[in-house]
Amino acid sequence: MSPYVAEFVGTMILVLLGNGVCANVNLNKTLGNDSGWFVIATGWGLAVAFAVYLVNAHSGAHLNPAVTIGLAVIGKFAWANVGGYVAAQMAGAIAGATLVWLTYLPHWKETDDPGSIRGSFCNTPAIPHTVGNLITEIIGTSVLVLGVLAILSPENLVPNTGFDKGFAPALVGLMVWSIGLSLGGPTGYAINPARDLGPRIAHAILPIAGKGDSGWNYSWIPVVGPITGGIIGALFYQAVWPVS
Repeated sequence: MSPYVAEFVGTMILVLLGNGVCANVNLNKTLGNDSGWFVIATGWGLAVAFAVYLVNAHSGAHLNPAVTIGLAVIGKFAWANVGGYVAAQMAGAIAGATLVWLTYLPHWKETDDPGSIRGSFCNTPAIPHTVGNLITEIIGTSVLVLGVLAILSPENLVPNTGFDKGFAPALVGLMVWSIGLSLGGPTGYAINPARDLGPRIAHAILPIAGKGDSGWNYSWIPVVGPITGGIIGALFYQAVWPVS
């Protein structure tokens, strides 16, 4: 499988399962309606783990422009491939959000709150606060990228034994679950520009009854915050962890 195809497919599955749990909780008349934040955070953690298992062997399963750019900044990924990876991730996120729309097709018209509909695609902060929301996304994504690099380091996993490939995706999923439970409350923890911007574009173009606006005034924060946080997390890892 081409690494670009892998990034497309992996991000598509990530968003399908991750935004799928948001739709299950947010939309009226679903069997999971109003089941709460714990369900959302758990669904996202499992979505990340499963998506990484699917394509890790083919692309490294970045599935996130913040991860791709952070790795490139510290020399662990070629800059020449960054554009292709990010484009594949964005396309996969739009495709995944479209599949969520199709999966919950009868439920959109039964939901009269535009915020609940938009929340099934992209993020809206609990309290709109530009600086605070940006800081939250920076911190959350810094933890994500730092955690990914540390989890995959030789000090934590034994390379070339199969243990690293078999167990690492589950640990990454657990870390995303932890980030969601601990840091996700202020902004919904995008921690991934493709995960927010791709579905936001899908929300804007899909014929969803009663959807309201797509929240473009907020849309730059889940892009700039995660990219900044990804770079900070990668640089912190490079500065503090042993060279590996």
